[in-house]
Formats: sequence, structure tokens, C-alpha cells
Amino acid sequence: MHKIWVADDDGAIRAVLEESFSSSGFDVRTFSSGDDVVTELKLGVPDLILTDVQMPGMLGYDLLKHINDNYENIPVIIMTAFTDMQAAVDSYGGGAFEYIPKPFDLDEVTQIINRALEKKPTTKGLKAKPKTDIIGESLSMQGVFRAIGKLSSTTATVLIQGESGTGKELIAKSLHKNSPRYDMPFIALNMADIPKELVESELFGHEKGAFTGAVERRIGRFEQANGGTLFLDEIGDMPLDSQTRLLRVLSNKEFYRVGGDKPIKVDVRIIAATHQNLHNLVSQKSFREDLFYRLNVIKIEVPPLQDRKEDIDALAKHFLKQHSDSLGEELRVLSKEAMEILSIYDWPGNVRQLENVCYWLTLMTPTQNVKVQDMPTEIKDYEVIEVTTTNWEEGLISWINNNAANLKTGLSDVVNSKVEKMLIRSALEKSDGKKNEAAILLGWGRNTLAKRMKELGI
Repeated sequence: MHKIWVADDDGAIRAVLEESFSSSGFDVRTFSSGDDVVTELKLGVPDLILTDVQMPGMLGYDLLKHINDNYENIPVIIMTAFTDMQAAVDSYGGGAFEYIPKPFDLDEVTQIINRALEKKPTTKGLKAKPKTDIIGESLSMQGVFRAIGKLSSTTATVLIQGESGTGKELIAKSLHKNSPRYDMPFIALNMADIPKELVESELFGHEKGAFTGAVERRIGRFEQANGGTLFLDEIGDMPLDSQTRLLRVLSNKEFYRVGGDKPIKVDVRIIAATHQNLHNLVSQKSFREDLFYRLNVIKIEVPPLQDRKEDIDALAKHFLKQHSDSLGEELRVLSKEAMEILSIYDWPGNVRQLENVCYWLTLMTPTQNVKVQDMPTEIKDYEVIEVTTTNWEEGLISWINNNAANLKTGLSDVVNSKVEKMLIRSALEKSDGKKNEAAILLGWGRNTLAKRMKELGI
């Protein structure tokens, strides 16, 4: 029987976990502090430890470090209600097997424990990674935080999927900054901004005289990123011919400059991003299937701002402070009513739109205190339509029109993902959270439901 120790200063949580894990066949002991765990470790060691972060005396991270420094092969699972990005990075970077934000599903935790006991990883010697500047403590951001934390010691290829304006480049930078390549170049290239005929020159460079206007040799982004990370934003807009060359570079780790005859070796980590559905593009023959699978090694789904509205307050304060400093303006402070308006609004342009609104307020608000009447017209005049059985189509059309007015592309992906989330949440509510019953109601398999919930951040 596997021995599991649980450290948490909340007696109710200890009781629930002890009862649940004991019924699953584990030998469970509980502790109210990390100091008690350290004392008991001198007498014997368990097969696995679950620890809270915030406890009297020794913190969970300190306990994790103590175990790393003094013991081999004890998986540690971090539990925390402080669900920000740094918590995930510190947990995984410090050697935790898993990071679990509270509240959590007991069945899923039991599955994690079983995986940890099978692997019995060695955590000794792992070190924490640099800080991150991503803002957000919402539940919908936890999948993003956990992914970045888990990837902090790797150089795996990553595909970031999310609506325009959700902060995909910021996440790519965090992946780079918290990776073994953190002190090497991070080079970003937006494929949607480059004329089709110049894509290969941008990526691979060119030799003097390679084409009209090539008056000198030019080093491409792959060479600039050598040893570091190349971030290819809006990868779905890459022309097919260039996709073929990119696939060859990813396979052989070498390329030729345009007009060149000598192969150039590179060691580059690729992080790609898109707001488009690459599966659909593959079906439409506008994106190579083999390149898709080469890029889609690890996928991170970034939630839209509408699904993380509890983060709006912190994000708005951050942007207002940032713009007041850069513009030399007095710091604007949002009134309670103004913040309520921001929380009601749909944000089709996501975090980028919120940042632009904060810039506008910093420049245009006549006084330090921001009131509702100071808001841009599209926000203060925004109406939440009460949907009834007779006007639901009108409400849906109004919502789609609002999105269309604030997006340049990707309207179909935005609408479809929102509708699918509503379907899943309705099915889960109908089934009291039982995924098997929800999947049957939807007409899906359970694995399909689990996969879509993960992808959509539910």
C-alpha cells in the first residue's frame, strides 16, 4: 500500500483528502504544517507528498526545496488557492510533479497521484526559473499557467491557439524566458504582415543579387534566432510554398538563403501561434498536414478576455499605470461604476482592446477619476440584451455584429468556440457535472468531451 502524506493548515481539507485517498486504497497521513513534515521525514519517507503553499511556518515551496535537496524519488504535488502564473512556474521549476489549483476534482487528483507513483521522478537539483509578467488569476488561465510551468525545463515546439488580441506573443515570450534558452535571442515574426513574395527572404535571408533589390546579403530570422527561439505569429497565413521550406528546416535543421548554395545549420526552438483553426485549414488544403503535426507538439489554448473577466480589474490598473508612466500623465483611477461597465462589456478585441481603451482614457479623460461618461462610445453605449424565447435570435445577431465590428478576421472561430462552450456547460449542468452523461447528451464520446473542455479552457 502506497504511503501518501498531505500537508495543509486547513483541517477540513485534510479530512476530505484523507477520506478520499484512503477509500482509494492509499495509506494516508496528514500534517498541519511543513515543519511537521520535515520532522517526520527524519524517521521515514512516504511514496508521495501533497502540500499546500500557504501554511504557518515553512511554506510549501520551502518544503519542496527541502525535499529536493535531501531526498531522492519523492514526488511532490503542490496545491494552492493562489493561482497566478508565478505559482505554476515556481512549482514546476522547483521540481514539483504537478501543480493543482484549488478547488480541484478529487478523481482527477487521484489519477495524478497514480501517475506520479508510476513515474517516481527524481526532482533533486531542479531550480526555479525567472519571473513572469503575465497578469491573471482567473480559473480560465490556469491551463495556460500550468502549461508554461510544465514546459519551463524543455525546448519543446509549442502551438499557441487563441483569438486575436489575447496575448499570444506575451505567452511565447514567457515560454522563452522560462526555458533553458532564456539568455539567447527571442525573434518574433508575424506572417500576416509580410507580403507573400518576401516571406522566404524574411525567414531564411538572401544573398546579394538574389533578386531585384537585393543589393546586399541579408541575414534571415532563423539565423538571428540561432540558439534561441523563433516565434512565428499567425502561422496560418504562411503561403504553402514557404510551409514546405519551413517543414524541411524543422526536419533537417538546415536551410539555404534565397540565392545561396551553401547549407546553413541552425538550432532554433519554434513557437507558433494562430487565431485560425488549423484543422480546418488542413481540410481546405491551405495548410500542410505534416507541418501541422510538426508544430502541434504541445498546444496551449489562450482564453478570450470574455472568459476571464475577473482579471479585467488587475489588467486595467496595470495598463493605466503603464500608459501614465510612458505618457507622463497623471495616473487615472477607475470609479466603481466605470469598472462595472468594463466588466459587462464583451471585449471582442480581447486584452489588446482593453489596453487600447486604457491608453485612450489616459489621453482623453479630463480628470484623474474616470467616470462612466468618460468611456469610449462603444463601451458606455453597450447594452446587454436580455435573451428570451422570442428574441434569442435578435440577441445572437446583435452579439455577432458587435464582434464583427471589432475584429478584422476570425469571426467564425470566435462564434463557434463561444457556442460550443455554452453547449458543454449546459450539458454539464444538466448532468450535475458527470462527464459521461454530458458526453452522451452532446452525442460525443467522453474523450472528445474531455479534449474539447481542455482546449476551450473549461
